[in-house]
Amino acid sequence: MAKTKQFTISLDNHPGAVAAIAKTLGDAKVNILSLLGTAQGAAGSVQLIVDDARRAKKALDSARISYQETPAEALDLPNKPGALSQYFGQTCRQGRQHEFHPRHCRKGQAKKAVVVYTAEAAAKAATATA
Repeated sequence: MAKTKQFTISLDNHPGAVAAIAKTLGDAKVNILSLLGTAQGAAGSVQLIVDDARRAKKALDSARISYQETPAEALDLPNKPGALSQYFGQTCRQGRQHEFHPRHCRKGQAKKAVVVYTAEAAAKAATATA
């Protein structure tokens, strides 16, 4: 499993809010590997996994975009039916629970799927089951 960082950014739910974040990171040559956006009413949040966390922090700080940084881990799985189910089965038997942010890919275009989960979620789950 590869160590990474997840960035959570709270934002107003309006057209162009996510585009501004993407432009800030793109201008800094930071590649967004995974994005999960949620909104409820006038507020929302975006969770990002990027290819260069250090550069992303610098770009977000320069643009005065507030964020929360959380340690995360990335796991490569085969891109085939049942791979995620098998992994979930193993982690459930071990008493672990995670927040997952799968990267999306079209069938046939990738040999693997990548699952990203926050280490913070894993620690909370371990504490809850102890």
